[in-house]
Amino acid sequence: MTSFDGIARLLGRLGRGASLAARTALPVDTNPVPADWTHVTKVDPEDDKKLPLLYPLYLRHTSAVSVGGSADVTATNTEETFELLAPASVPVFHEPSGPRHVTPRTRARADLLAIPEVLNGDSESLVGQLGEATEYVREEMVPETLREKLPWLPAFAEDALADFATSWLLADAVFEAYVIQNPDSAAAREANVAESDLLAPREAKQRAMAAERHLESELLYLEYSGTFGGDEAVETLDAISDGLTWSRLWYGGGIDSRDRARAILDAGADTVVVGDAFHRVADEERELCQRAADALDPDASAAAVREWVGENVAVADSNAAAYLATIPGAPDPERLARRYLTATVRAWLCLRARREASGDERGSASGRSLRADLRRALGADLFDALAETDAALVRRNFAALLGTDEPADSDHITRRTDGSRPSADEAVATHLALALPP
Repeated sequence: MTSFDGIARLLGRLGRGASLAARTALPVDTNPVPADWTHVTKVDPEDDKKLPLLYPLYLRHTSAVSVGGSADVTATNTEETFELLAPASVPVFHEPSGPRHVTPRTRARADLLAIPEVLNGDSESLVGQLGEATEYVREEMVPETLREKLPWLPAFAEDALADFATSWLLADAVFEAYVIQNPDSAAAREANVAESDLLAPREAKQRAMAAERHLESELLYLEYSGTFGGDEAVETLDAISDGLTWSRLWYGGGIDSRDRARAILDAGADTVVVGDAFHRVADEERELCQRAADALDPDASAAAVREWVGENVAVADSNAAAYLATIPGAPDPERLARRYLTATVRAWLCLRARREASGDERGSASGRSLRADLRRALGADLFDALAETDAALVRRNFAALLGTDEPADSDHITRRTDGSRPSADEAVATHLALALPP
């Protein structure tokens, strides 16, 4: 061993020691997952899982948005989902359920890449897919990107750079260690988690401790996937929380009320993850707007729409109120739900009126008049309270529904690497719950 090798090894040990000290002994937080993310909304790219028409209104209350699902997810519908969420005013990260769901476009859009590892599944779900993903990134994704961006690069340099880029991507990602406790869920089927694989609280704690200290997982995710874990989940969270010092502890499954969200957070979870409750808002508003279209004139006033919603919707029991209630920081979920459902009906009526008035399936309104119509439909106070990016997102999606050009004042919408603007038409038509009739 040369003296240079010895120095390099010493520096490596010092670096590892400094990292361990920062995680365990020093009063600093080095976990790249923000500690103030108390609520994450999970958006499933599956074509059957729709988004509400005015989803930027709802998502402005959540801490972050996760893109990922366990069934019928592809690279294409994942990219489309990221298109629809760019540029939302909240962070958007990627939880891929398959290696090929990660593409250059999703990496460019995602604030974080969270790689799942199932602690109580089979070896494929723990290391097999990671190995497949590493091979895919090293031998396909990175070389293709390098050849596209740096066609002049010599082969020997391309190979070395591909090695570095692959290692950097994995080092830059966060690792998400799952404990799946619902054997009837799609997540359990994907990871081959059977009834016999479910963990007692102490077993879950032990595996969580190994994930934090050996696998260096930034996230520990207790997953009940579609069902509420109740007292069992509370006991397991309490045990896991007692064993962790650095990793974030997340819970997902059956959160559809403020009481359930609060119980999970009080049990030791850092974050509640909500997915189904959000997608149910989209299902609800589809039926609501169909009823409103039959009962109200396209130019119905704000007062008339509010009155109709008040008489025809049990807002306190609505999916909109249920989703908003899961967000600890959302003030008065019922009041917000009433405002958002009313705004959705008015915006939908506005879209139908514009389509009918144009006399042309593709519409003809300018971006400026569309903005004015949306401001009137949503209400000046609500529209003006939106972040600039969220307001632009609403206009872009409505322009896509109408088939008009993208609004001219949305320059801050992220461009593709070739300088062109993203087209939202196809993604909007596929993933929004409400689409204009031809």
